Amino acid sequence: MFTSIVLKLQKLGSFSMWRKITNFWSFVCFAAILYDFFHANVLAESNILLAIAGIFAASLAIYSAEKEFRRWHDMHTSIHPGEAYVILWTFLIIFLIVYGIIFHIPYHMPVEVGASYIAVITILAITRESKNFYKRKKGKE
Repeated sequence: MFTSIVLKLQKLGSFSMWRKITNFWSFVCFAAILYDFFHANVLAESNILLAIAGIFAASLAIYSAEKEFRRWHDMHTSIHPGEAYVILWTFLIIFLIVYGIIFHIPYHMPVEVGASYIAVITILAITRESKNFYKRKKGKE
């Protein structure tokens, strides 16, 4: 019984679990931002958006760090491009700006939204550079 609990806990902390957690919080974060946009910053004013954005950024950072660790220890084989996150975030930011301008939505983009976007771009840049460095290093060996 104790062994099965340990195995379940190990699976809970697995790499694929972090990807699922990150995907979940990405969805929650996008939904919260859109809800906040269409409901006059209600989530930002109550600091709920801050908490959601923080959890999203933390889960993305942990997942990305784990992915790079696995790459550098030759354990990473799957391909989940971070560019997809950047494209989705870019579309979201553009939507918020353009829709707000066209339809005169009284929306003030919370700092959390911009900070989350910057975090996504930063994490992508760091992991891409790490990936390129890894490929160069492996090519020299």
